[in-house]
Amino acid sequence: MTTSHAPFAPLRQAECHVEDLRALLGAQADPSLTHAEGIEQQVPVYSASTLRAAIATDEGRESVEGELAAVLADGPGIFVMTGALEHEVIDRVSAAFEEIIAAERATGGEVGDHFATGGVNDRVWNALEKLAVDHPEDFVDYYANDLIALASRAWLGPGYQVTSQVNVVNPGGVGQTVHRDYHLGFTTPEVAERYPRHVHALSPALTLQGAVAHCDMPVETGPTLYLPYSQKYSHGYLAYWLEDFQEYFAGHHVQLPLTKGDAVFFNPALFHAAGTNTTSDVRRMANLLQVSSAFGRAMEATDRRRIITAIYPTLLARAAAGLDVSAAVAASAEGYAFPTNLDLDQPVDGMSPPPQADIVRQALDEGSPPEDLQTALAGHTARRTS
Repeated sequence: MTTSHAPFAPLRQAECHVEDLRALLGAQADPSLTHAEGIEQQVPVYSASTLRAAIATDEGRESVEGELAAVLADGPGIFVMTGALEHEVIDRVSAAFEEIIAAERATGGEVGDHFATGGVNDRVWNALEKLAVDHPEDFVDYYANDLIALASRAWLGPGYQVTSQVNVVNPGGVGQTVHRDYHLGFTTPEVAERYPRHVHALSPALTLQGAVAHCDMPVETGPTLYLPYSQKYSHGYLAYWLEDFQEYFAGHHVQLPLTKGDAVFFNPALFHAAGTNTTSDVRRMANLLQVSSAFGRAMEATDRRRIITAIYPTLLARAAAGLDVSAAVAASAEGYAFPTNLDLDQPVDGMSPPPQADIVRQALDEGSPPEDLQTALAGHTARRTS
């Protein structure tokens, strides 16, 4: 008997047709929501006061979290919380971010960015840790926020981890290209095609994307562009690179103005892109939140650099004898670029710096002696240390 494995067949960029996306989006209707104040441009909008009243009981909290998760998964894929953070706290943290930006500008150095030209705008990588170390009271007052926690729990459950990157789009700053986000959104189409279909579906469940507005963001300042419901397109991680999909996004996105203290959260598979700041005097500051699932971890702590050091002479000898050792490299070296220190390990030549496994592969290709690999690995480890 022959069994069909079509549901698990690999996804291919050649299968991406903008007509399929258009048909999918055209079949969507605004969801019926219990706790939202309304829906603007297909985006559910929740007020902080209404949410806080609703989550005062366990039953209410479960109802709100279920609704938010449904919006992210099967609904528009995005929601806004108005008035999520107090202005006084926002202003203190904004001032702290400006101090960090000024200090980092003074040091100079190469600057990379994701989906935009490096150095045009101001980025603070690992803003979470820098704020905590330099301004602990401001950090606690900011991240004690119950609505950031509510959104994070709704999508990821307990045990999540928060990271943040500050993005300041300066006057005249050009917007990003349309994209999806972490994890598969940070891979090339060639790499994404190598991941099974079910991983394309799993990737969005591992991360919640968010942004807190640190200033008023009328449309002319370039708040983020979104394509509601696009997270439901199965081939999206392959499609957003294609010109016809980029053109479709340009003609059909929505763009919501935000007020200082508002927070927006969205499914990382939603097609989106930061907008262009057409003003001459507004530095558009947002704290970009990336909240990660507790489950994106291995069970055991493993010193992979130690493993590579031990086996590299054998890898080198086997490779010289004609044996394909690529699987042994995959089993031993870290094959993923993240987490890393993006201040030192800049995404200059792509969306991510090279992982440890690439260092090993290059050494094998070049026949480098063990001591040269050790030097390369030491540099790689130093760049990844917070």
